[in-house]
Formats: sequence, C-alpha cells, structure tokens
Amino acid sequence: MFRVMVTPSDESARAISPEQLKSKMSSTGFAFRGYNITNLGRTPELLDHYMYRSIVERHLRDAGEVCEKVTGRPVDLVSQVRSRTETSAARYPEAVALICATEMAQLSLLEKFFGIQYQHTSLAFGFSLGEIVALAAGGVFDWRVGMRVPLELAEDCAALAHDVSMGVLFSRDAVIPMEDVLRLCLRINNENDGLIGISSQLAPNAFLLLGQGSTVERFKARMHTQLSRTVNLRKNTDRWPPLHTAIVRLKYIPDRSANLLHTLEGGFMAPSVTTLSMVTGKASYNDYNARDLLRKWTDHPQLLWDVVYETLWMGAQTMVHVGPMPNIIPSTFQRLSDNVKTQIKANFGVWTLSEVVRRKWLQTALPNRTALLRAPFVRHVMLEDWLLAHAPG
Repeated sequence: MFRVMVTPSDESARAISPEQLKSKMSSTGFAFRGYNITNLGRTPELLDHYMYRSIVERHLRDAGEVCEKVTGRPVDLVSQVRSRTETSAARYPEAVALICATEMAQLSLLEKFFGIQYQHTSLAFGFSLGEIVALAAGGVFDWRVGMRVPLELAEDCAALAHDVSMGVLFSRDAVIPMEDVLRLCLRINNENDGLIGISSQLAPNAFLLLGQGSTVERFKARMHTQLSRTVNLRKNTDRWPPLHTAIVRLKYIPDRSANLLHTLEGGFMAPSVTTLSMVTGKASYNDYNARDLLRKWTDHPQLLWDVVYETLWMGAQTMVHVGPMPNIIPSTFQRLSDNVKTQIKANFGVWTLSEVVRRKWLQTALPNRTALLRAPFVRHVMLEDWLLAHAPG
C-alpha cells in the first residue's frame, strides 16, 4: 500500500543505541501498525535468532491457539513464519493473529533483553488493528483477550472485501476538505449501487477511500467537478477488508462488535501509557470508554493526520514503529517531513522559515499547527530492524 521512503538497514537501526533509547523514553512515542497485504516483515529472522526464538515462538503459539478456537480450523503461525509463507486475504484471521503476536513479542524482546519498558514511553497510538494492540500493551485488555473481537469478525470483514478496492485520493498542493469528500461519497452511496467511504485521512491533502464495485471509478469520474481540478486518485488493485467505513454495517459488524465488547474481560482502566484514538484524533481513552471507542473504530475513518499532529504537539522526539515492516505511519511522517523541509532552508546550520510557503495545504495548516515544523527533527526507529541490529550474542 505505502512504502517507507528510507530503506531500513542495520546501519540506520544502530543510529540509536539501547542506552540512548532507554534514556529517551520520556520523549518517545510508540506507533503500532495494522493489517496490510504483506505482514511477515522480518519476523522469520526474529524467530530464527537463538536468543529471541523462545519469546517469539510463545507469542505466535498463543495467538495461533486463540485464532484456532475462534475460527475452528487448525492454525500454526510458527510453521507459517518459519516457512516464510506470507499471509493472504483468504486467511485474514491468521493475518490478524500474526500481527498481534508479532507486535507483543517485539515489546517483550525490548524489555527482556534491553530493559526498556513500554510503560515508560510518553505516548502511543495504533493504525487500525494496531490500536487494539496498543490498548493491550497499555494494560486495558490482555492482548489474547482483546484480539478475540477482531478475530470473531475477521471472516465477515474478509468476505466483504471480495469487491472492495482502495483509492488513494490526493492533491499535490491544495487542501481537500473532508466534508467535500464525504458529500461525494454519500451521493454515490445514495444511488444504491455499492458503498464507498473514507477509511483514513492521511493529511489535509490525502485520503484513503474504500469502495465496492465501480464506486471508486465513479468517484474519480466526478471528483474534478465536485472537489477540485487539482485532485488525483490512484486505484490500488488489491482487495481490502473495508474496516473504518460504512461498508461493514452491511454485516452489522459495529453492533456485533459492541455486543462482543460488553462481556470482554478487562476494559475498566485507562491505558498505562497515554494512548491516542484514531476515532477522535486525541488522547480520549479513560477508565470506562474503551468499549465505546472500539465500537466506533469499526466504521469510523482513521484520523491519522490528527494523531500525527497530536504526537508532534505532545513533544515526541523519537517514534518507535512496532510490528512487521511498518509502512503507512512512517511514510506519513516521512511525507510530512519532506513537505516541511521544502518550505524551510538552512542558514548557517539553523533552520528558519525563509520564503512563502509554496504548498497551499501546508500554508493553510501551519498558522494553527506550528508543531508541524518539528516533523523533520523526529527520529524514527523500526523496532524489528533495531532488535536485529542490536541482538545479543
């Protein structure tokens, strides 16, 4: 879907030492990735490492057992990872289990071998499935309990994906008002020939759309008259479970998730780490509202742009990206950083605003959101690369 613009390497992963990372936890945020077409990442290497093997294997087996109980079919995530067999849309529940297990295993490795405790971080958030893992890591639910909700609904979500495609809507300079995108989606939905909706806002000038049948093509055909002449739409050919859109309502997934959440063990404490919600774009979780926010999580757009801004405003100086081959969150930060850099130039080594902002969307955002200027100075750690670069022995 999106690729990180800087290729990870052992050299870049070593740029922050274990001692440095441990000392910076009070200004470090953790970001958990969600589902993608590819979900193995470097997990086979973590599983193969003689010091890491037992922890990674235990998490994979635990997740596999939960997945097996929910789906009623054999699941062997350890063998899947060991054979480097990538996930598929047809086995979406296994992909959900794999991501949850991998992310929790990475946190366990970080604590056991480097003494770096997740609870000492300043903030956290997760994109899509990653938000559930972030809540589990923050103690709201046991991760094996929390993952049951997306697992119970995974097969219906996957079934809805059979005719759902993704459209990446963007403008190279102008803001795209969210309300205008919503209006066009609603007009198309009203024609009773498939549903389309915003799945995520990546930036003021970029959205992910998910639509059934020909809805993405129909959106593209009308967008220049309904939105702006400067907008573009690129269609992704893969099939996507239509979470975070109204499409999931066709199988009553929001209501069913609410019923599952009512009796879910736990959920009566605020996260131990300040955790941002992709539903609200803010640090909205308290000791009683996790169930309500997770119900809304199923069919509300992911406000990634708002969450990224909150992260910068809250002063994060380092971001640790958790999960196999993180992509969409690092890429969003990278694009923002690149855009900010084009508006700023160095003068004797000091970054100063030196010219009129050329990118209209950034020009609009900057007066009210000056924390965006911090984006180029945030350091990013891809945790799986970091763990392998600093592996003991």
